[in-house]
Amino acid sequence: MGEEMKETWLYSINPTLKLMGIVLLFIQVLTIHNINILLNLTLLICLVFFLFNGFPLKKVALFLLPFLIVFMSTASSMIFFGKGDTTWFKWGLIHITEESFFRGIHIGFRALVFAFLGLLFTLTTKPVLLFYSLMQQAKLKPKYAYSFLAGYRLIPIMFEEFKVIHQALKVRGINRKKGLASIPAKLKAYCIPMLSQSIRRAHRIGVAMEAKGFQSNGSRTFYYQVGFSTRDFYFVTLFIVLVILSYMIGINYPYFSIQDVRY
Repeated sequence: MGEEMKETWLYSINPTLKLMGIVLLFIQVLTIHNINILLNLTLLICLVFFLFNGFPLKKVALFLLPFLIVFMSTASSMIFFGKGDTTWFKWGLIHITEESFFRGIHIGFRALVFAFLGLLFTLTTKPVLLFYSLMQQAKLKPKYAYSFLAGYRLIPIMFEEFKVIHQALKVRGINRKKGLASIPAKLKAYCIPMLSQSIRRAHRIGVAMEAKGFQSNGSRTFYYQVGFSTRDFYFVTLFIVLVILSYMIGINYPYFSIQDVRY
């Protein structure tokens, strides 16, 4: 038996508060130009992510693989083709300088922070509770929230419908055609049935929502009641402490002499 997903305390954090906190951290990261501070923040958020995401390590590694590729590509493009005064290596179009190196590493770490925060929110937040929280705490109109929820629920139905159409076309021998000339016919064969089914399904959902009074602005009751708890206070405190520690260690005990990567 493989490892199973475990719900950590981050799963019980109010989704709206979690979303606002992570958005504020995004903005804070954009204002950091000291590579020492950003490196500390990246390491601390990485530690929180691996401790509290609740997923097996193998799945987490698969989730992080695309972001590691983004880290390498963004950092290397800035390192190899950036600007700077202190040249380390130059050959043809490739020009590596001290300034471009630290700037590239800085941008790479910034991308990693965004990845860790985004994955932490995505993996520890249930979509249903997120929209219920947005309706109750952020006063999002129910017709918009339930529309997003309906769309979210329709995604697996659309995948299943695609598989059915694929199997039907395979039986009829349409998919046996190869070459560029067969692409328009395949697109037509897939798109028209799925589009027509989507229009019918959207119409039925719209009529059902209108019949249930989703167009009215009156108060509604909710099946799930989402509120706040002491764990929300711990969540806010944790990330404030992470930011403060990153600044204190980065300023008092810097790893690199450069303080501002901007050129």
